[in-house]
Formats: sequence, structure tokens, C-alpha cells
Amino acid sequence: MDVKNMGHSSIIERLRNAGRLDRVFIDGEWVVPLGGARATVIDPSTEEPIAQIALGTAHDVATAVSAARRAFVAWSVSSVQTRAALLDRVHTLILERAEEFAQAISLEMGAAIGFARSTQVPVAAEHIRVARDNLASYPFLIHREGVAIMREAIGVCGLITPWNWPLYQITAKVGPALAAGCTLVLKPSELSPLSALLFAEVMHDAGIPPGVFNLVNGNGAEVGAALAAHPDVDMISITGSTRAGVLVAQAAAPTVKRVAQELGGKSPNLILPDADLTRAVPPGVAAAFRNVGQSCSAPTRMIVPRERLEEVERIALEAASGF
Repeated sequence: MDVKNMGHSSIIERLRNAGRLDRVFIDGEWVVPLGGARATVIDPSTEEPIAQIALGTAHDVATAVSAARRAFVAWSVSSVQTRAALLDRVHTLILERAEEFAQAISLEMGAAIGFARSTQVPVAAEHIRVARDNLASYPFLIHREGVAIMREAIGVCGLITPWNWPLYQITAKVGPALAAGCTLVLKPSELSPLSALLFAEVMHDAGIPPGVFNLVNGNGAEVGAALAAHPDVDMISITGSTRAGVLVAQAAAPTVKRVAQELGGKSPNLILPDADLTRAVPPGVAAAFRNVGQSCSAPTRMIVPRERLEEVERIALEAASGF
């Protein structure tokens, strides 16, 4: 696959021709979901529709979870060397296909192509590399004064990722989970699903055993809720809004799942009275523009001493005019 000169339209065309837009990835196969619902993918830079993807259903989630449960039997006791080798292949393939990932990210969530190339994709690849490297020295068995502590894989993990860092958030969850010996069902944001489809291709091409990694596109109300409530899902991890986090925790409670949440919020810059404003304000403004402002850590507020407000406004305006 030649991706060096691949543009937006050719990515969509390739995914469409390969049937990826019409399928989910379950038990090592690209399969057509049972429901007929579809979601439109919008290019934020033009606000024009660019593709439609097939949405999975609660039944597709159940099928994926069953595949992950079956695969867990072997994957959870696979050797460290086996898991590390898989992660190494995944890392290599992400880097080999970096331009395609960057183009897809820019297209689906609006990141500047330069930022997608320099940050979104490389840092996403680093999550996989770090998981691989940590795996080699991770103490799965610890001896303490006659007591042996064995750390085992949790089980089947449901992973819900957001739209603003579409590949980065996937690898941040998938890498450690695979390293630990868990099997997975991923539900990416239906707003930015292209990176997830490309990542599923990477997993397939890296030789992941059937059922270890599964991808079900869909909305939170059906696919997310089904994943959070399914009794054979042992852990649910969500990065998203506070509202969604509450719903996931509520759905997970009856089956006493482990729940990991990174929820929405905006952190302010806090400017103290004795601050050098020429040094403090411009970096704060620049951070708010990073990733076109679409980061939960973007400091889009600035709390300043009232008596210095006018000066801060002037410096902030000058800094913002450079973007």
C-alpha cells in the first residue's frame, strides 16, 4: 500500500473499496453488522459529509464480547515474548502507515496536517512502544516474605474512545491491555471512526489472534451502553464527557466491573500578581490553540488579577493574532 502521496479522497476511496466502511471487525474478520443504521462522517474544515459508516448494534457487541471471552483463555496465558512481538509489529505498522493515519486524523477531526504528522500519530505509536518495553520487565510475580503475589489479566475489556485524539486514545488503552493479557472490544467515537478502521487493519496485519481485538463502531446509546452492561465484560475504560461517564458507571455497576474514566473538563491558566505577563500569557494562548483547541487539557480559560486584566487582554490578543 503506497501512502506517501495519499490524500483525503484516496483514503476514503480505499476504505470504501475494501468494504471497511460497511463492516465491523469481530473475531478476526470484517463482518457486516446486523443493523442497517449508518453514521455520516463530517470534515470539520468544510462541514461537508465525506463518508458513511455502518453502525453496530447490541447484538454485534454481544458477538464481539463472546469472541473476546473465548480468546481470553489462550491470550491471558500467552508468553511475554508472544505479546511483546505482537506489540512490536503493531508499532512498526503504525509508523509505516503514519502518513495515512495523519491524513485520516486531519480529515475526520480537523487537526492541522502538520500537527497530525508531528504529534497525533508519533505519540500514538509511542503508547504501543512503551507498552512493549514495559512488558519485558514487568513483575507479574512478586515474592514477599513467603507470600507470592501474581498479577493476572483482568479479562475482557471494553474500551470507549473520544473523537479528538482518535488514534492516540486507542493506543493508550489497547497497548497496556494487550500487554497485560486482556482481550478487547473497542468502541471508537462515531464522529471520527476512520483512524479506528485503519488501526483494525494494523491489528489484523500484525497477526493478532482472532477475538483478541474487536472493533464495533456505534453510538453510545446502543453500543456503548451494551458494552458497559454486558456481564462478560470485566472492565470498561472510557474517555469522554462527564455525562457519558456517569451513564457508563451506572450501566457497569450491576456487574461490578472495574471502571476507568477520563472525563471532560477544561483547566484554566492561573496568572499570579507578580507574573511576567509577556512570558506567562503567550504560552497559555498557544496551548489553547494546540490540536485546534480540541483537547480536554487545553487551558481555554485564564484567571488573572483584576488590576492586570487589560494588560493580559492586550498580550493575549497579540498572541492569538499569530494563529
